[in-house]
Amino acid sequence: MVVELAQNAADAALRAGEPGSVLFRLGRRRLVVANTGAPLDRAGVEALSTLRASAKRDGTATAGRFGVGFAAVRSVSDEPLIASTSGAVRWSLADARSIAGSVGSLAGELDRRGGDVPLLRLPFSADLAPVPGYVTAVVLPLRDDAAEAAVRAELAGLDPTLLLALPALAAVTVEVDSRLRRLTARGEGAAVVVEDDGEVTRWHVVRRTGRVDPALVADRPVEERARTGWAVMCAVPVGSDGAPQPLPGSVPAVVRAPTPTDDPLSLPAVVTATWPLDSTRRRVATGPLRAALVEAAAGAYADVVREVATTPAVLDLVPVGLAAGELDAALRATALDRLADTAFLPLAEDPQLRVRPREALALDLGPTAVEVMAPVLAGLLPEPWARRLAPLAVLGVRRIGPAELVDALAALDREPAWWRSLYAALAETHLGAPERDALGALPVPLADGRLVSGPRGLLLPGDDVPAEAAGALGLRLVHPDAAHPLLRLLGATDASPRTLLDDPRLQAAVAASYDAEDPSPLADAVLRLVAAGGLRPGELPQLADLALPADDGELYPAGELLLPGSPLAEVVDPDAPFGRVAAALVERWGPDVLSAVGVLDRFAVLRRADVPVDPAAADSDLDGEDEWFADVLSALPEQPAPPVLAELVAVRDLELVADWARALPLLPRDALAQPALAVLADGRRVEIPSYTRWWLARAPVIGGRRPRDLALAGSDLGGLYDAAPVGLDADVLALLGVRSSVEALLAEPDGAAELLDRLGDPARDVGRDAARTLHALLAAYDAPPPDRVRAVRGGRLQVVDAGDAVVVDAPDLLPLVAPLAVVPAPLPSAGPVADLLDVPLAGELTAYDVVSSGVERSTPRGAYVEHERLLVTDAAGRPTPVAWRVVGDTAHVDAAAGPEGIARALAWREGRWADRWLLAALLRAPLDETALLAEHDLD
Repeated sequence: MVVELAQNAADAALRAGEPGSVLFRLGRRRLVVANTGAPLDRAGVEALSTLRASAKRDGTATAGRFGVGFAAVRSVSDEPLIASTSGAVRWSLADARSIAGSVGSLAGELDRRGGDVPLLRLPFSADLAPVPGYVTAVVLPLRDDAAEAAVRAELAGLDPTLLLALPALAAVTVEVDSRLRRLTARGEGAAVVVEDDGEVTRWHVVRRTGRVDPALVADRPVEERARTGWAVMCAVPVGSDGAPQPLPGSVPAVVRAPTPTDDPLSLPAVVTATWPLDSTRRRVATGPLRAALVEAAAGAYADVVREVATTPAVLDLVPVGLAAGELDAALRATALDRLADTAFLPLAEDPQLRVRPREALALDLGPTAVEVMAPVLAGLLPEPWARRLAPLAVLGVRRIGPAELVDALAALDREPAWWRSLYAALAETHLGAPERDALGALPVPLADGRLVSGPRGLLLPGDDVPAEAAGALGLRLVHPDAAHPLLRLLGATDASPRTLLDDPRLQAAVAASYDAEDPSPLADAVLRLVAAGGLRPGELPQLADLALPADDGELYPAGELLLPGSPLAEVVDPDAPFGRVAAALVERWGPDVLSAVGVLDRFAVLRRADVPVDPAAADSDLDGEDEWFADVLSALPEQPAPPVLAELVAVRDLELVADWARALPLLPRDALAQPALAVLADGRRVEIPSYTRWWLARAPVIGGRRPRDLALAGSDLGGLYDAAPVGLDADVLALLGVRSSVEALLAEPDGAAELLDRLGDPARDVGRDAARTLHALLAAYDAPPPDRVRAVRGGRLQVVDAGDAVVVDAPDLLPLVAPLAVVPAPLPSAGPVADLLDVPLAGELTAYDVVSSGVERSTPRGAYVEHERLLVTDAAGRPTPVAWRVVGDTAHVDAAAGPEGIARALAWREGRWADRWLLAALLRAPLDETALLAEHDLD
């Protein structure tokens, strides 16, 4: 009711054409509402007394609704009265009943209504003056306490935004029990300032008016069809800077007409319009007029947003989430559609310029990235605006993530420094794995002027990389002005002279340089990098293919050039296929740089990984490589697949040396000392002699002799090998293959066979003890049987044909095997030695029968058969006199053999051959047994 009466006051102010003022005064169960403006006239009284029969038929956009508003007083008063400067009028429920009751024809109807009559249909004249200072006063005697409480509640909840909805009112005064509350509204620049008892709120207000097409109100009551003007108002609170503020909590979130309706509103604004209302006057009626006003209100709302868009806070005015009702949904949808085509978003490049949301872009990669990309991406929003995800999404702003950014940058032409600023900006934000993947195709400028897609595999320049060298090589080197650590995170690698030289593209160019039309630019670039990186000889052996000029004017691979005056140049054969590097190169780069690319000043070392040990696949261009592989295979266990060398390390060009006396000290010690590691098919790893040691051991490199044909002076191989020169380093000699010991020789694959050959060589000087020891050692090895063996014949050790030799396996057979020569070998090794040499055992030749007779004798040490003359058949079957013979468990002894013969027979029979000397002594001097046994304990 309070708002309806305020509307009437606003209409009076409009009719008077002056700012209106209204007073609400409540006290002693009476409400007085006084207003300024045009006084109440006769037509107005008729409108109040004839519901909806309004006098306002000129199309003016007034707030009141044809007397309906005043009817609201009926809810609290039975005796309303209006006093104006033009006169006074009253209405009375009691008087209306009395008059109705006096008409006989109405008595029955009055009874049926329970005494209820249309109060406002019967106005009466009154005698009352308006409140001083006001033109018109509505006086409402309140019906009861409930009515007074309702009025008090309405006045207490009076919304200050009423002054926005009723712009004709400049002031509202509320006086309740002598307590005053004053509300005022005034224009201040672009804002409307509403003050409520000193509390100031600024509002940005947009009002729109117009005329309604009669077709839109054809379904409305007669009075509304005659009133074709419409008005809408949208207002949002703003700060002193004009930026939007949150809507005060005291403002009802409903649509206003301008009286608050029951239709909820979720837009953060006060929205008032001349909505068509239903019969309850609490809800907006559907129909074409409402649809037209929704469009008008949405347009006004879009204008508000556009006009207050100074900070990202304006995006709080963009409706997100769910609508609060059917009318609210229509308002939100239409407002969003208008906002999407309203240029209110600032541009990052120039915030004074505005862009429509449908044409705007939001970058997700931090403020610096936005700043860098602003001149590049049309429609890019400032970073604080871009962070407002939800409102921008409903407005249709396209978000730019890493992947979209990369697409936008693909064809961009910018200076390298600009790209670096972009990389720096991107590095400021958090880049997780998805972002890094999306940036994988980020454009990167190269030093050669190209723009390539993606940092992966690119090289970042370092301070020690000569720019002219990098450019000449044509490698994918990032432009120095664009280089940034972000590129390393995205897959680029730091370029140093070493990484550039390691690049497969450079290595391919080096490999093809010999056939290039002009390899000099490449050679110059490579030599620059080698010099800058301080490479040492052998670090990058693939550089040995680099084509360089020789002193004869021809091109050679670096690995086939010698440094003039170098140690290697002095020892190789003059006819060797080497060139001498051009003197100009030596003068410019120096020996160290040239040596690092493979020019030879000393022996070159070949290094290759995972090389199959297969003679048919030998491809390392090493002299005798296939033979070495064959020797290696013969020494390894048989496998279903060839072994593989974990790394082949070999000294090259050994076959081209002419002066080994001067060349030996030049050999790299590690290439000599390091064994090769063969990985077998079953996974086992076996160490084998290196190629270098294998080759040197077989070449005449020590005084024209092969190292493998010499032995270290003082070794246990003396006599079998000539001694190596004493003046040379023993360790070096051993590495070259000079024999150091029997044990070391036997450890080699063909060591046993070589030792057997040496034993069978009559030119070698070997003693009986040495021969016996060597035969015993050799018995544990497999080797081809020799044609000649070293054996004893006629008491002298000599070399005989293997068919003339025998191995004695029992000591009593020694005098029975003549004329065969006896191989010196310990009895326990007799069988294996016979097998090794492929000669018979003496015991296998014949039975060696005893053909003489004897007499059994007994001694404290055992029984035996004594023969006057012991005769035994020899290997040829002839009876031969011997000192003793053991057949089975019987010991036969010649009488003349004495204690020594008896002791040997008994010791052999009892399996104590080593004690024969002790036994003989005991037999000779039985009284000294204690002393003899004590001495034996010491043996």
